[in-house]
Amino acid sequence: MGCGSCSTGGGCSPAGCKSNGSCLTNGCSKLDVHDWLSHMDMPTNYKPYSIVEVKFKGSRKEFYHNNDNIYLEAGDLVAVETTTGGYDIGHVSITGELVRMQMTKRRVKEADVVKKIYRRATVADVDKWKLAKDMEWETMHKSRTLALELKLSMKISDVDYQGDKTKATFYYTAEGRVDFRELIKKMAESFRIRIEMRQIGMRQEASRLGGIGSCGRELCCSTWLTDFKTVSTSAARYQNLSLNTLKLAGQCGKLKCCLNYELDTYMDALKHIPDNVNVLKTEKGDARLQKTDIFKKIMWFSYPREEAWVPMPIAKVKEIQQLNREGIIPADLGEMVELENTAAKALDYENVVGQDSLTRLDDRRNQNRNKSNNNNNTRDRNRRGGEGRRDGQQAGAQRPEGGSKRPQGNRPDGGNRPQGNHQQQQQDGNGTDGPPMPEGGGNRQQGSRPDGNRQQHQQSANRPEGQQAGGLKPEGGEENRPQGNRNNNRRNNNRPRPNNPNNNQPRTDNPGGGSAAE
Repeated sequence: MGCGSCSTGGGCSPAGCKSNGSCLTNGCSKLDVHDWLSHMDMPTNYKPYSIVEVKFKGSRKEFYHNNDNIYLEAGDLVAVETTTGGYDIGHVSITGELVRMQMTKRRVKEADVVKKIYRRATVADVDKWKLAKDMEWETMHKSRTLALELKLSMKISDVDYQGDKTKATFYYTAEGRVDFRELIKKMAESFRIRIEMRQIGMRQEASRLGGIGSCGRELCCSTWLTDFKTVSTSAARYQNLSLNTLKLAGQCGKLKCCLNYELDTYMDALKHIPDNVNVLKTEKGDARLQKTDIFKKIMWFSYPREEAWVPMPIAKVKEIQQLNREGIIPADLGEMVELENTAAKALDYENVVGQDSLTRLDDRRNQNRNKSNNNNNTRDRNRRGGEGRRDGQQAGAQRPEGGSKRPQGNRPDGGNRPQGNHQQQQQDGNGTDGPPMPEGGGNRQQGSRPDGNRQQHQQSANRPEGQQAGGLKPEGGEENRPQGNRNNNRRNNNRPRPNNPNNNQPRTDNPGGGSAAE
């Protein structure tokens, strides 16, 4: 059978429940009992125990006689007898000898068990029981509305229908006594069933409704805790806990039941701690108690107007306390106890999934961010290095002597001269003398047109026709050159020149302005 028996309607079987729908409500671990005798073989003449434990909605469990010796297993739906007539539907929780132990634990005698099991639940019984469970949510809200109309100071927290839809039990919480007789009349008229009102405490309400505690686990009262002991603030005081009601209160609004879990251990440790040692008198001043570690058996004291705390063992504290009782005042508390800081024990296993670190995702994100920053820095350095190499190549091409090697191809020696400075070119075009051509060439022109050096071309273009282009300069300074024609400049720029940077060697040019051949 599926988990349709769960009154919440959510169903927990697909989420991993293996009890075949025996969770009833509020989760799948509602006061479950492990039958550790189920795998054991019983003797041949063994007669099965006739009493069976059956659980119902919430934390209600009862014992029933199996007089007809019906074969039952844990999780089976059965129809059982009720005290007010009719029948109810519940799940079998445990059978066999384990029931005898449960009865001893709950102090239930066998003679007190009077109700019996009728039969296994049939399909008609299950269908009627499911319809009754579906009506609980709507019935609870209608009953709350009726209670508000009558201005009753009560809170209806849960409704439990009987399996045959003839009776409903209403669980409510209230601070005092409530007169709900008028409420029962109105609810009987609205629902047409027998009404039973049952007042429960705050802890029983939390046990029935369930929830998640501040520790992140399901509530103890809704999973395994059945007896609710009294919890007082002295339990928190003995454990040196802050008396903050917001931290000490549970889902029910009362003090947490877990405050009693370790109380006995603290009480045993406090037996060795001396009493009435709030002040120790010394010549240096009155030392007041600031802190006590009951497990390490160390007490911290401090002098007035001093911030440093003096740790002392319990034996030393008892000794000074005895001296004060005898009227002897020591000089001081004595030497400070050096507390040993034990290093954290290295685990001998490797944490594969990293569940022990709450910031493991942040660390991974920081590593990825650092890696991306390193890649960007490397890329920037490579880019700057490439620009530096290009600048170095350009600077090397403009060196005065022998900078870079020219690529040797099939072109003539005087082809594709580097392009000179445009400012010097304009000055030379206006007839003024420019500086001499540096040795080794300059920047290389990347065009398809074989441009020579504009400075030399303009100088050659502005010279008289009778003077050779490759002739030597006259000694004795600068000469006044006539301003040449711009068309002649362009025509002379297109003429290739031999590879002679100093212009000291004579060359044969075509005086008609044509191309010169070596």
